[in-house]
Amino acid sequence: MNIIVCVKQVPNTTEIKINPTTGTLIRDGVASIMNPDDKGGLEEALKLKDRYNAHVTVITMGLPQAEDILREAFAMGADRAILITDRKLGGADTLATSNTLAAALRQLEFDLIITGRQAIDGDTAQVGPQIAEHLDLPQVTYLENLEYDGKKTFTIKKSMEDSYQILEVDAPCVVTVLASANKARYMSVRGIVEAYDKEIEIWGFERIGIDEEKVGLKGSPTKVHKAFTRGVKAAGEMFETDAEESVGIIMSKLKEKYII
Repeated sequence: MNIIVCVKQVPNTTEIKINPTTGTLIRDGVASIMNPDDKGGLEEALKLKDRYNAHVTVITMGLPQAEDILREAFAMGADRAILITDRKLGGADTLATSNTLAAALRQLEFDLIITGRQAIDGDTAQVGPQIAEHLDLPQVTYLENLEYDGKKTFTIKKSMEDSYQILEVDAPCVVTVLASANKARYMSVRGIVEAYDKEIEIWGFERIGIDEEKVGLKGSPTKVHKAFTRGVKAAGEMFETDAEESVGIIMSKLKEKYII
């Protein structure tokens, strides 16, 4: 079985800054991590590797520093790592990102493509489903658990708002995984050492073979009109009184603001 896991390097969410001119994230000098949902997806792939001797390829699109999360994936047990990086790919929204990843995935063999449900720097949950659409593959989102029959069929527990669905899907297919689906394994000392001896394949724009109008800022129909820091709210008023008087205070405040 060949499994490809799409991962993303994301900034620490407490340190996100936005370029007010371009509306894009400022990543320089910001501590970065592997996106939590993606790490849950990687663990799902590694569990299948442990059980069925699957081959796990990890792929990411990003800046050269994204090598760090690919080394982490190697240390956890991934077999192959690909970094797609090129200035022409910068500023991509979800559509341009999925166009790029789908173009690269067309050049690889796979039975299963795993992505995280969403990235914590965007929370759109769009890239995984978009990849499935580009590749015309069946997809199951919000995966909580996966079982494999050893041949071609996956039985998936899909998380819903207040329930679960149990679905069957045949390979090849795309699934998006929740961070809560798995507790990611720790990197072993040996794995960390060996991770730096392994080759990370670097794919540029020319390597993936895609129309330049479909990637980067050119291929991004989503535009940020304005980005700003949320203002600080004024301190509220505290009243200690009984229920009857509280009603009068609430009514007067609502009238004051012309709500009633």
